[in-house]
Amino acid sequence: MGTLIVAAAVFAAAALALRSMIRSRKNGKSLQCGGDCGKCHGHCH
Repeated sequence: MGTLIVAAAVFAAAALALRSMIRSRKNGKSLQCGGDCGKCHGHCH
């Protein structure tokens, strides 16, 4: 029973992280530069 609870918690955390990453991506924010060299000081290429 404990294994199922831990698995559900891990799954929920992964789902929330994925949801956050998708929302950030849609809003133009990401871990990568995103092609705007003005923001990453030319490290895009």
